[in-house]
Amino acid sequence: MPELPEVETTKNGIYPHLMGQTILGIIIRNPKLRWPVAKDLPEILQQRKVIDIFRRAKYIIIKFEHGHLLIHLGMTGILKIIEDNNAPIDKHAHVDFLLANQTRLRYQDPRRFGSIVWTTEELQNVKALKHLGPEPLIPQFNAAYLLSKTKNRQVAIKSLIMNQEIVVGVGNIYANEALFISKIHPLLPAKQITLTQSKRLIDAIKLILEKAIKQGGTTLNDYRNIDGKPGYFQQQLLVYGRNKAPCLICQTPISMCRVGQRSTFFCQKCQKITIKLQNN
Repeated sequence: MPELPEVETTKNGIYPHLMGQTILGIIIRNPKLRWPVAKDLPEILQQRKVIDIFRRAKYIIIKFEHGHLLIHLGMTGILKIIEDNNAPIDKHAHVDFLLANQTRLRYQDPRRFGSIVWTTEELQNVKALKHLGPEPLIPQFNAAYLLSKTKNRQVAIKSLIMNQEIVVGVGNIYANEALFISKIHPLLPAKQITLTQSKRLIDAIKLILEKAIKQGGTTLNDYRNIDGKPGYFQQQLLVYGRNKAPCLICQTPISMCRVGQRSTFFCQKCQKITIKLQNN
């Protein structure tokens, strides 16, 4: 499933091709995505100009003067720039946006769990966005903020940083890696994290996401960028998917458990846990 770095990479990839372009038409081959693509979308966007493109959480948002188009890639969605209008059409190519520069933006999605939604609401009122936490790479996502969200929270710290209402975009892979770098056990109760640990974790999350974005995301399953190329961050993973392999720091075999139904990898030596007992 594309996570924040993959979505950011995709947004950056389509930006120079799409920004400032006028939509000449839209071809909807299959509207049956996670939510049906609006039948009148071609009329809504006919001859409308793209005035901005940005990301919020895992949504790519295309701004027009009269509203916003929210695109979510789901589990297997891909956005591609098609420069040859005679190129073969893949059976999973569900929607094409025809652009004034004679190219097209194509949405492909084998499993059709993604979505293309038009809204005229203010973005802060859109149901899919209104409850999201801050972006992880902004200054406001800091140690003080994280500590304010861990008070009286018994949930494992890994589950907390993957909660999209706490912070967006820290998917399973990146949570594993950040916790390893910051030397925090994934099962540590959130309320027991210290200020020092919080600072390390914030720095690790930012570092790991920035590296992943720079490398073009993580190649897992079907992820490809707009050029059809895989991401390369997987080559640098320190713990994720390395069950029983030696820790790259201390050579202790990497352990695996389940946290919130997600595979969780950690080093028992580098990420020691000390759980404070509650007074009866």
